[in-house]
Amino acid sequence: MSILIKPIVTEKMTEKQETLNQYGFLVDKKANKIEIKKAIESLYNVTVESVNTMVYAGKSRQRHTKSGVVKGRTNTTKKAIVSLVDGDTIDFYSNI
Repeated sequence: MSILIKPIVTEKMTEKQETLNQYGFLVDKKANKIEIKKAIESLYNVTVESVNTMVYAGKSRQRHTKSGVVKGRTNTTKKAIVSLVDGDTIDFYSNI
């Protein structure tokens, strides 16, 4: 089971990285804060101060096509906002 799915790279998260030293990740829905902390510390070699998590419920979506209305749902996701100790940083662009 992969705990970390992908980092969140948006304008809002970039602002948090620069000012508060916080980083956002999409994580597995079943992962808890302790597992998330261990995964980030081992993958990026940083010290995690705290982890905040939030679960976003999937939204209902529908679109109109030639054959009628197609209804569906987006997936439920879980986000983790990770605060690092002062002096530690994560560079998402180093291996591009």
